[in-house]
Amino acid sequence: MSDFNQMKAAVFSFQPLDDAEWAEFSQTLHLKTYKKGDFLIREGEVENQVYFLNTGATRHYFIRDGKEFTVDFQFAGDFVTAYYSLITREPSTVFVEVLEETTAVIINYQELQSLYAHSHHGERIGRLMAEYQYVKRLRREMDLLSRTAEERYAHLLQRAPMLVSNISVKHLSSYLGIQPESLSRIRKQLMGN
Repeated sequence: MSDFNQMKAAVFSFQPLDDAEWAEFSQTLHLKTYKKGDFLIREGEVENQVYFLNTGATRHYFIRDGKEFTVDFQFAGDFVTAYYSLITREPSTVFVEVLEETTAVIINYQELQSLYAHSHHGERIGRLMAEYQYVKRLRREMDLLSRTAEERYAHLLQRAPMLVSNISVKHLSSYLGIQPESLSRIRKQLMGN
């Protein structure tokens, strides 16, 4: 049960559950370890899981005209899913790739829907998580439009400094919307300060 403590804290940050509600909810959870390079979902599949990262990191990306575009990174303590596919039940337009060995707590879509149907608190958690995802996406869009690449990189570095240093320059530069050479220059500048 201790493998679920981080997720419990994250869920309770949205809405505390009483002992009976948590016990019922935790019965639906599964723990799984993924290797670097595994995929939680691929483009074209319908998302049926929500993941909570106990350890590790993932990235969301899509491919257009043979080029990869990284749209997000997730680290330990984050919820991960191809959210659009999960809520619309349409095929995913993104890949979610595991960047390093990752242990995740998993809840199945059907079990999540059952929780929403039978628990007012569960339904509230779902709504607050959806609102959180909306705010996160809006902040990302605003950052892309209003912050420099240096500021965006510094912000990402604050979130997970050890993991960011292990993410490839190609993926990071795609996420930041810059060329790999520019990211190398930014890294050198920050190391010099």
